[in-house]
Amino acid sequence: MLLSPSNHNRPMMFFRSLFFLIFFFFTSNVIASPRKQTYVIHTFTATTKDIVTSLFTSLQTENIHDDDFSLPEIHYIYENAMSGFSATLTDDQLQTVKNTKGFISAYPDELLSLHTTYSHEFLGLEYGIGLWNETSLSSDVIIGLVDTGISPDHVSFRDTHMTPVPSRWRGSCDQGTNFSSSSCNKKIIGASAFYKGYESIVGKINETTDFRSARDAQGHGTHTASTAAGDMVRKASYFGQAKGLATGMRFTSRIAAYKACWAIGCANTDVIAAIDKAISDGVDVISLSLGGSSRPFYVDPIAIAGFGAMQKNIFVSCSAGNSGPSASTVSNGAPWLMTVAASYTDRTFPAIVRIGNRKKIVGSSLYKGKSLKNLSLAFNTTAGGGRGAEFCIRDSLKRELVEGKIVICLRGASGRTAKGEEVKRSGGAAMLLVSTEAEGEELLADPHVLPAVSIGSSDGKTLLSYLSRAANATASIRFRGTTYGATAPVVAAFSSRGPSVAGPEISKPDIAAPGLNILAGWSPFSGPSLLRSDPRRVQFNIISGTSMACPHVSGIAALIKSVHGDWSPAMIKSAIMTTARITDNRNRPIGDMGAGPVTAATAFAIGAGHVDPTRAVDPGLVYDTSTVDYLNYLCSLNYTSERIFMFSGTRYTCRTDGVVLSPGDLNYPSLAVNFVDGATTARYKRTVTNVGSQTCEYMAHVEEPRGVKVSVEPKVLKFQKVRERLSYTVTFVAQASSTSSASFGALVWICDDKYKVRSPIAVAWG
Repeated sequence: MLLSPSNHNRPMMFFRSLFFLIFFFFTSNVIASPRKQTYVIHTFTATTKDIVTSLFTSLQTENIHDDDFSLPEIHYIYENAMSGFSATLTDDQLQTVKNTKGFISAYPDELLSLHTTYSHEFLGLEYGIGLWNETSLSSDVIIGLVDTGISPDHVSFRDTHMTPVPSRWRGSCDQGTNFSSSSCNKKIIGASAFYKGYESIVGKINETTDFRSARDAQGHGTHTASTAAGDMVRKASYFGQAKGLATGMRFTSRIAAYKACWAIGCANTDVIAAIDKAISDGVDVISLSLGGSSRPFYVDPIAIAGFGAMQKNIFVSCSAGNSGPSASTVSNGAPWLMTVAASYTDRTFPAIVRIGNRKKIVGSSLYKGKSLKNLSLAFNTTAGGGRGAEFCIRDSLKRELVEGKIVICLRGASGRTAKGEEVKRSGGAAMLLVSTEAEGEELLADPHVLPAVSIGSSDGKTLLSYLSRAANATASIRFRGTTYGATAPVVAAFSSRGPSVAGPEISKPDIAAPGLNILAGWSPFSGPSLLRSDPRRVQFNIISGTSMACPHVSGIAALIKSVHGDWSPAMIKSAIMTTARITDNRNRPIGDMGAGPVTAATAFAIGAGHVDPTRAVDPGLVYDTSTVDYLNYLCSLNYTSERIFMFSGTRYTCRTDGVVLSPGDLNYPSLAVNFVDGATTARYKRTVTNVGSQTCEYMAHVEEPRGVKVSVEPKVLKFQKVRERLSYTVTFVAQASSTSSASFGALVWICDDKYKVRSPIAVAWG
């Protein structure tokens, strides 16, 4: 059983006393071990104290006469997100832990990566109307963000006209470098930093470039926090680009900032500690714009910690990752997490490149200066000729070859803004950044340090073909600034794709939200390009990633929570998924930039569709999922009782009465079918709860995936009251062996013209 807030202090007092005694006893004898590693260690709840005690007792007994032994370093005790602790141990110390009663598992710590305005208008949010009415904005909802910290002085985090901090809040405003208790206010009500795991892997944080406190030195955390819950700021812009109203999705929400991400990444142990504290503090929503590779849930710290949050009725939103468009790259795929893909809005920053043969190429640029006319082009051997010159990596270009010219750089091998830095350092006048075939026609607007244009793959081929034939290749560039009305939404090519490796029985990602070229708050301690050589400082920056998509959904979840305070995280997730948009602003199927903008996005790219907050607040029906439902899902994956305990914190016995549990029976808002080992039939059960009109008769409408026959029983669901629950069964029959790896469809429950409750269907073969 997890410790509740009421009995939180007693074990912590024990550990503080224990650590003090150990430090006092061994201070004069400590010599660093040559072989140490940091681990996340899972234990049964009641035995964590015993394991730590046993570890130190055995050391005292075995090494009392040895001056050359190494002490273990205990970093965190986890009590809410999971049961256990993290420590830096030698191999022998790890073995001591493993041999102690109550031990479940241990795995090495590692660094996770960050998945790195106008959005509210694009999503249909308008002040005073719908979800942004006075009633829904007045209730207190607390969003906790685990990221690179926050900039407390930023205009997005003013607390003007905000009511006092809610009495239910149990968090703190921790002091640290360049951050005091007065840095918090009625908007930022909590702030903490977690770095023990990071420092055990990377070494001590360099405080000339970062702060051992919740203050954001990079900008990523400020950007995500202001996207989710930043106050309204008028006339916000990036050097005049994207000028307008910048606001968080739920701009009246409170913010709790948990800094667990640093210059190189985010240590698992620190992220778990941050989530552990967020649960204890009393947040309503946790936003995680970070992640690692897909792996089994029992060795996925975000999946385990997220389960602990879900048990406390906390909604957890995660970024899907930036490894698209390759298949099965999605991260954060546990079904109790909301996994968010990234999409385009209709706002663009076009730049017109006219090459010497009069052909016109349309790219993207944040530069807002004068046009460049008839400048010579340089690329690869005509730019440097050294290794990596085609990618413009550091020290690959020669000043005598590129000075005053437009330099062509291919994406890959180094950061996009770092390429621009190399071009500028070598005297180049501008850069054309060309996408590879894998990146497709993606047009990222990056905050470069010189005039630069992002160009899609096909236009890049046109450009390079011209360059190979022209004796004196030239180009002109005209920068058009900010425009609106492009086809949108479209799934970003970089957005990670399903199916999930860890849980293919659940279709992931869940939803898409704006994540490309997003304007939001930025740290004053970092240039917009994140380059050390960049002296510019901005109040708002434009960046891209599923990191930017995630806080949109976190804020929207907070909006729904403010209207439906008694809804579970699963109900909120269901409402967001089943009401999602599947068509763009041209009333055509939403496209996928990774497969070509005119190719319709599948459920493995866009999930249920594109988030529509106005519809999500009144979905008609929801698929609610309890903790027991999730535990039965883990049973269906054949998890041992020890592995299940890692999630639940309590003993849970899987059914042994002959009932076969199927992962596909989890009461999830989407339907994923895997025909493997010759199977041709699958049957899933679902239960829906009426949260719409008191009486409503829903008819089942099926859009069958190619090669699959789908039947629903019953075909009609008649609801007589609110919160009534009715069940149905869906049967899938493969008609023939498919030539493709997957096909897609949908099941839609329709009540009159008021409600359309849509569940995507994803079918995979082999």
